[in-house]
Amino acid sequence: MAFPIDSAAVVHGIQLAVAPVFLLTAVSGMIGAVAGRLARIIDRARLVEDRARATEDAAALDRHARELEQLRLRGRLANGCIALLTSCAFLIGLTIIVLFLGETSALQVTRWALGGFLAGVVAFLLALLCFLAETVLATRLLDFQVTRR
Repeated sequence: MAFPIDSAAVVHGIQLAVAPVFLLTAVSGMIGAVAGRLARIIDRARLVEDRARATEDAAALDRHARELEQLRLRGRLANGCIALLTSCAFLIGLTIIVLFLGETSALQVTRWALGGFLAGVVAFLLALLCFLAETVLATRLLDFQVTRR
């Protein structure tokens, strides 16, 4: 059964979908930033692993093990952040589709659109918390007690 297409409804559907698209832009920017941080975490972990393999000093091995544990936690937080951001983007994309279908057809999808959008925003907020935790851990690794020679 074909539905007649009302051009005014299509235009209104596109207008409704514009706001969630801005959120998608923010999410894609954050995914890029977090993916960059994850790459640096991986590079640092490889360097620390190589140093740990090359030394026999117990104190150095202990320092390397502690740093690798911190890097592992940071990597998990970054991965969780990317997973939440991807979920957010998926939910917002579904919201856009639902809004458009609801506007251009007789389907009653308002609750689905609201639920998808709110779930996407919650995923975005949780991703921000993961990002904050990862950056706090990253700055805790800094040693400001090193003296100049």
